[in-house]
Amino acid sequence: MDADFFDYGELLKKAKEQVPPDIYHHKRFEIPNVDLFIEGNRTVVQNWKDITSKLNRDPAHILKFLTRELATAGTMDGPRAIFQGKFSKNFLNGLIERYAKRYLICPACASPDTVLVKEGTFHFLKCEACGAKEAVTKLK
Repeated sequence: MDADFFDYGELLKKAKEQVPPDIYHHKRFEIPNVDLFIEGNRTVVQNWKDITSKLNRDPAHILKFLTRELATAGTMDGPRAIFQGKFSKNFLNGLIERYAKRYLICPACASPDTVLVKEGTFHFLKCEACGAKEAVTKLK
């Protein structure tokens, strides 16, 4: 056997041994469902802090998006968010999913490992997994 000739199976085995074991475990990103209750004419999201930390975004940015989509006022009260008006759990879950698709999930590789960056007057969604960069609309 020539020293420059290697068996493909042996090379593949060596390569697999050098790959970290957690690379084979793909974890699915899941947005927590809204836990809310209606208090008079207000909707209180009890797990606001959990949602915003899971999305890894500024809670004020998410609140601004939701208040615009709901066309109502909203405030943060510690670990909760309070919106004026009565909104269903399914409706709010759908809006948070829409936020995630627009401002969190990478359009190239579908990874949630992204950051919002500002370059000049433009805002971009930059993926830390694949390096893709996509322009996003700024919330005014």
